[in-house]
Amino acid sequence: MTNTDHTSGMHRRKFLTGGAAAGGAALLTGAGLALPATAAADSATATDTAAEPVTVVTPNDKRYPDLVRGYNQRWVGTPEKVCLPETTAQVQALVQSAVKAGKRLTVRSGGHCHEDWVYNSDVDVILDMSKMNRVYYDAARNAICVEVGSQLLNVYERMYRSWGVTIPAGICFQVGAGGHVSGGGWGLLCRQLGLVIDHLYGVEMVGVTAAGQATVHVATREANDPTRDLWWAHAGGGGGNFGVITRFWFRAPGATGTDPARLLPQPPAEVLLQAISWPWAELTKESFAALVRNWGDWHAKYLKPGSINDHLFSALWLNHKSSGYVGLVVQLDATIPDPQKVLDDFLTFVTDGVDVAHVPMTAHMGEMAALPDFAEPRRLPWFQAARYASTTNPTLNDPSNRSDNKSAYYRTALPDAHIDAFYEQLTRDDLNNTTANVQLSSLGGMVNAVASDATAFPHREAAYKAAWSIWWTDPADEDASLGWIREFYQSVYAATGGVPVINDVTDGCYVNYCDIDLSDPVYNTSDVPWHELYYKGNYTKLQQVKKAYDPRNVFHHPQGVELPAG
Repeated sequence: MTNTDHTSGMHRRKFLTGGAAAGGAALLTGAGLALPATAAADSATATDTAAEPVTVVTPNDKRYPDLVRGYNQRWVGTPEKVCLPETTAQVQALVQSAVKAGKRLTVRSGGHCHEDWVYNSDVDVILDMSKMNRVYYDAARNAICVEVGSQLLNVYERMYRSWGVTIPAGICFQVGAGGHVSGGGWGLLCRQLGLVIDHLYGVEMVGVTAAGQATVHVATREANDPTRDLWWAHAGGGGGNFGVITRFWFRAPGATGTDPARLLPQPPAEVLLQAISWPWAELTKESFAALVRNWGDWHAKYLKPGSINDHLFSALWLNHKSSGYVGLVVQLDATIPDPQKVLDDFLTFVTDGVDVAHVPMTAHMGEMAALPDFAEPRRLPWFQAARYASTTNPTLNDPSNRSDNKSAYYRTALPDAHIDAFYEQLTRDDLNNTTANVQLSSLGGMVNAVASDATAFPHREAAYKAAWSIWWTDPADEDASLGWIREFYQSVYAATGGVPVINDVTDGCYVNYCDIDLSDPVYNTSDVPWHELYYKGNYTKLQQVKKAYDPRNVFHHPQGVELPAG
């Protein structure tokens, strides 16, 4: 659709009231539903293009088994229906119908939720947002609109091919915009451009009032926007907490004019990409410790923005020894002055005291594929590098995988006690799983340029993030796999109650890597609740937003933002 087509289409659109809204509602309740005019008046964008009737998939439909699960095969739902809306008005009608009928409703954007927040036996209706996947310039808001079901690689391609711009979002190509953005997503350009939410201008959401009325809200970051707190909450407050997100609008702070090519940052024309690894068979405990400590020291040293190192991102893949290797991936803006020196200086810093020669990467490294041809830095066009890094990993593309994940933010290099626990767990002989790993990934730089309370994402002082992952396909392997990752995590944080509490070293957990164990006193023996680990001091304000926009707690899950007491 061209910009002209979209703008003119806005004048032709008719809000789905009366019989049209009843069509969507009847799919849930069998009865018609007319939405009050006041509901439409709450949003200038509540109108949508003429759309197909809502797609509804029930248990007798051959598509049902595919639509009741995400990418983690541990979680399979049994809903009465899966509804695939195409417009905001259809979402509003479906939400209204579910509330009226007393049905439990959850929302799928990309299907990458690590826990069973979407797919569980308590859910009656799943809203699958995958048909809402347009990316277009919205002249009315002078911003680039991304519908919530859009997958990240498609967003990058549409933005870049159309206008030469991007948003600094995640690596994995199938991740949906909804949960990723609302949780404060990061990616390979985060040190250079910040988090994706640092470019978020507005959000559209369908919420439910205290009277049970499904209502469309549009909130922006404008200082005079009376609903600005709703924008703030969606800039790091996590998905599934306040309502059904339908669209995001992106415009960089300070952008001027109406040319979409100037409203968001341009990625580097070219990047240097390098991937190397060290064989476990030759890696001593001392060399392992030096590598991990050096990598963390570099990120703590360059936490603040303003140096040439803002243009460098790296990920250190600490795989279990059964994989054969520990790996390092580096991406650097190739258009900066003397990029090879910046890369060489980084590698010299990180490998100081590592008495093992590195080799080409041969093992698959978490969210990024093995890159055997990148032992020497290669210069690639940015989009080619982004697509390559995000699409060629067989682990993430395996539809039979089950998984578990944990996370922590670090403000300093790993302390010696943490490094010792890492080494012990990664060299255990009772595990033979080549996917088991901890990924240390860059933060800092421009991520640090924003205050911790300016958005709901509070971990601005973190230098890097640690992410534990393990995959398996045989259900019989679940206990051993969960046992390994839980024991690993608890051993690292044994001195702080089994979790990375907020202190001078660690800074809590990433809400997009949700982890139910943080709520379990068996695994979290600290006095720090799960919500402080995710949100720190921002939680109280998130509760007030919850009270304002979801006072009936229609949208909830085991680690959802709770209504304030009283």
